[in-house]
Amino acid sequence: MAAAAALAAAETPPAMPQATGAGGPTARRDFYWLRSFLAGGIAGCCAKTTVAPLDRVKVLLQAHNHHYKHLGVFSALRAVPQKEGYLGLYKGNGAMMIRIFPYGAIQFMAFEHYKTLITTKLGVSGHVHRLMAGSMAGMTAVICTYPLDMVRVRLAFQVKGEHTYTGIIHAFKTIYAKEGGFLGFYRGLMPTILGMAPYAGVSFFTFGTLKSVGLSHAPTLLGRPSSDNPNVLVLKTHINLLCGGVAGAIAQTISYPFDVTRRRMQLGTVLPEFEKCLTMRETMKYVYGHHGIRKGLYRGLSLNYIRCIPSQAVAFTTYELMKQFFHLN
Repeated sequence: MAAAAALAAAETPPAMPQATGAGGPTARRDFYWLRSFLAGGIAGCCAKTTVAPLDRVKVLLQAHNHHYKHLGVFSALRAVPQKEGYLGLYKGNGAMMIRIFPYGAIQFMAFEHYKTLITTKLGVSGHVHRLMAGSMAGMTAVICTYPLDMVRVRLAFQVKGEHTYTGIIHAFKTIYAKEGGFLGFYRGLMPTILGMAPYAGVSFFTFGTLKSVGLSHAPTLLGRPSSDNPNVLVLKTHINLLCGGVAGAIAQTISYPFDVTRRRMQLGTVLPEFEKCLTMRETMKYVYGHHGIRKGLYRGLSLNYIRCIPSQAVAFTTYELMKQFFHLN
């Protein structure tokens, strides 16, 4: 019964204490959302920094960059430092950090909000509400931060000596001026949304279900009391990493073709086949027709497993730790 109570507490958003005086309950509530925002942002930054070199190589392979298109994952990881120096593995990472902090913050904060909303307003509970809330949170975060992802991909695709953009601000100005203004920053949004909905939904669903089942059936073996609230059970760190990795692997397999399509549409005029890939349908048809399934729609998937498993593991684990650090339990 104690384990079940603790688990229920872990799944329920913390009740805000009633404050007295000038601050009042509203100030306390605002401060809670700020802490939640910071926890998600830090989790996202830690996760992406861990796998930044793999992200760069993934972009190069997905879009068949002519310098590296004949290489595989590991040979590309060796070739990039030889051609561009070790910092070449982190090209575009500055734009990534600018994007990923608000992305992670919005995604994790929105997930908690949507989960509560779906349970209380729609009456949907069990494991399904995690799937719905995760999908909605992923789409919300994507829409809010998509222009930053567009710029990050353009910078990551550049090779030393062949720079179209000199930096983040220059990339923003160039895309805005030459690719249709504000709408130019949203090329590839539809496959991103279609890919993110199942990716985020399955990711949050898998992690939440594994956590729930684990703490229900083996609370002593897998769990420990939260450092900020002894009445709440949380997974041990190594179990968190394992559950996050499994969630990432399953989610990535389902959504990967949309990721390949999104990258090619984001690169736009940078690619010679630009005019054949104006829409999501045209892009998927082109990639499938010229490269097939394994070498086209799923090109770089092995790299994505290597990249996504530790990324999601670090993201979920860091978020769980930040929830304790910021007293969100």
